[in-house]
Amino acid sequence: MTTLQTKLFAGLEKRKAEMIAIRRYLHENPELSFHETNTAQYIENFYQGKNCKVTTHVGGGNGIIVDIKGGIAGPTIAIRADFDALPIQENTGLSFASKVPSVMHACGHDGHTAYMMILADSLIEMKEEIAGTIRILHQPAEEVPPGGAKGMIEAGCLEGVSAVLGIHVMSTEEVGCVYYHKGAIQTGRATFNISFLGKGGHGSMPQEANDAIVAASQFVTAVQTIVSRRLNPFDTATVTIGSFDGKGSANIIKENVTLTGDVRVMKEETRDLVEKEFHRILDGICKAFNITYKLDYQNDYPVLINDYKITDMVISALAQAKIPVKDCGPQTPSEDFAYYALKKPSCFFYVGAHKKGTPMYPHHNPKFYIDESCLEIAAKAMGSAVLYYLSNEVKA
Repeated sequence: MTTLQTKLFAGLEKRKAEMIAIRRYLHENPELSFHETNTAQYIENFYQGKNCKVTTHVGGGNGIIVDIKGGIAGPTIAIRADFDALPIQENTGLSFASKVPSVMHACGHDGHTAYMMILADSLIEMKEEIAGTIRILHQPAEEVPPGGAKGMIEAGCLEGVSAVLGIHVMSTEEVGCVYYHKGAIQTGRATFNISFLGKGGHGSMPQEANDAIVAASQFVTAVQTIVSRRLNPFDTATVTIGSFDGKGSANIIKENVTLTGDVRVMKEETRDLVEKEFHRILDGICKAFNITYKLDYQNDYPVLINDYKITDMVISALAQAKIPVKDCGPQTPSEDFAYYALKKPSCFFYVGAHKKGTPMYPHHNPKFYIDESCLEIAAKAMGSAVLYYLSNEVKA
């Protein structure tokens, strides 16, 4: 390790308990996307009086930018941590479980913010020895489209930035290791809402009605053929119907039915094909059943692409720091970090958070849990990547 790495690691090790305390406070006091007012104030208060530039209400919302300008001229690298929670009732039994009914940090964003705050403070303390500028992006609203990243980018958070890094803790990967993948690493997404508009009637006289339930049921089955019969088998996509709202009575033919769902793809060209086939199947079924429809189909988060050179840089930095690293392959969830990666060479990587031998609960589960030793690992991994980049600027 370099002298700066050694110094940083020593400081982070002394502040592990502080990281955990911050994470537990945030876990007890979660806030939903676009409503993280108290969390943003908590983060802002942390930086008061510190030798850095703090910009609040970025993008007209709860975003915060912290600029740490080193004592030596150099490039600017941005590092991002999100801080919103989810509309889930916690069922962990933890002593620091959420105090807010039906709101929970079930994805680890509390951990992201905790490690980032202590890492940032540690870098501020050694800023005179650093070549370049480190821009901390405390980002709200990752979980809900259009996502907090878009607003922060539109507000200029990437101006002058050469590269962007992000970490996600992973409850499904073993703690002690960092995981990466080059190229397309997380899916792009679309969401949809369809109202099938038929003609209601009596169950004994189906010939006088146009049954929205039957039409919608046909659509649920037929839309799956986009993946099975229209996509190249080597391409990745899913089409999910997450809600079928057709509740009625036994002897009434339903007039209106609403479906909601989402689409995930690993290539932007696949996104276009899926949407085209989606419309074709919907038009055909509604014509066949003599009904109409209203459709709201929204493409939101892009496919997340990790830059090859920046990812190689992260791997080299972790090797230098003697932190174990593995290629985890592409991941199926979507992430609004993808918007940063569209603008600047980026790498989004993962820190294992599951302790071997304990129950494993996936993200967005009411029993979601992380081994808090992952926070120190995340801080060391991100800190190593930042220092390595600033001393060995990578040209994309």
